[in-house]
Amino acid sequence: MTQRGIATDLIHHPFRAPEGWDAVPVPVMKASTVLFSSTAELHAPRPRDGISYRYGLPGTPTTYTLAARIATLEHAEHCVLTPSGVSAVTLTSMALLQPGDEVLLPDNVYGQNRYVTTGLLSRLGITHRFYDPLDATAFAALLGERTRLVWLEAAGSITLEFPDLVGLLRACRARGVLTAIDDTWGGGIAFNPFEVAPALAPGLGADIAMHALTKFPSGGADLLMGAVCTRDAALNRRLVEMHEFLGYGLGQNDVEMVLRGLPSISLRYRAQDAATRVLARWMADRPEVARVLHPALADSPGHAYWRQVSPDAAGCLFSVVFKPAYDQRRVDAFVDALRCFGIGYSWAGPMSLVVPYDLSRSRSLGLPWTPEEGGSLVRFAIGLEEVEDLRADIEQALGALAG
Repeated sequence: MTQRGIATDLIHHPFRAPEGWDAVPVPVMKASTVLFSSTAELHAPRPRDGISYRYGLPGTPTTYTLAARIATLEHAEHCVLTPSGVSAVTLTSMALLQPGDEVLLPDNVYGQNRYVTTGLLSRLGITHRFYDPLDATAFAALLGERTRLVWLEAAGSITLEFPDLVGLLRACRARGVLTAIDDTWGGGIAFNPFEVAPALAPGLGADIAMHALTKFPSGGADLLMGAVCTRDAALNRRLVEMHEFLGYGLGQNDVEMVLRGLPSISLRYRAQDAATRVLARWMADRPEVARVLHPALADSPGHAYWRQVSPDAAGCLFSVVFKPAYDQRRVDAFVDALRCFGIGYSWAGPMSLVVPYDLSRSRSLGLPWTPEEGGSLVRFAIGLEEVEDLRADIEQALGALAG
């Protein structure tokens, strides 16, 4: 045999890991080109809704391993992975809607979902309306002949109203309207999106669960990824087809990071949940505060609906509405004075985060408080620091409100 060059020998090296080798970590398999064993395999029909090793874009064994585990986390049968939470939103709406259709969104919907809907979807001839997630009766009256999709969000990511999921889902099911729930806050831990209240309404759930894996599944604040899950094979085929049209691909090192974060998701969720409740209850008694928005607090909007669906889990977010006497300048000074909280978006990473919000231009149906009741809002995302250190930091920063 003619001696080959070193580059050729390295690329076509004969060594393969022996069969039966296994380990705790999932092997990271990277590829753009995927090799076929023969032209017959190359020309064979490819599956449109399952594993397809034909090119790196749909996925490698590493990708499909993560998809299977996310499907398990979400109590689903199928899962399609995307490069971010926003891309998961876009994939869902693009797969299920066409020109002339209407989509309904809760007024407290994730800002990027609102932006995709009012921007991209509107350009494509898809109309939209916003609804009050706490009023299922008024919502049912909005469902029209052209309504094809309803987005649900539990809880709202800034003002944290918990929707009447049972009432909303019942109305959609009665009209045969598809539902997609943003389950990022719940993390796959708080409740089953495909059967939201089994004791109250057995079998009632969403058709699709969207999840920003950037948050709890990752846990490291170091990557972007999303997922769209379903139990319906026909819906999954539509999602896979749109996924191919959009050309969504994932970096396998990011896939590896989520696979590494998943085993600790329940521990992290419970720890952050417990710390968040401590701080939310403490802040509710502060004289500077008009109200605290957190589903586990009895006076928070949608508390009764939260108890129906998720009484043992409440996430890592709470928002504080300061009394009207404290203007935005003072509230910003409070945020700047915090030392254990990073100023930044997202949540569920190791570091606690804080963001002041102006919601005046991102709501169509008003806010859950009046200007006389409260003013500026600040959202806290609680990380993994010691809760007493976080409380001491907030207390010292509250001094800036009087400055």
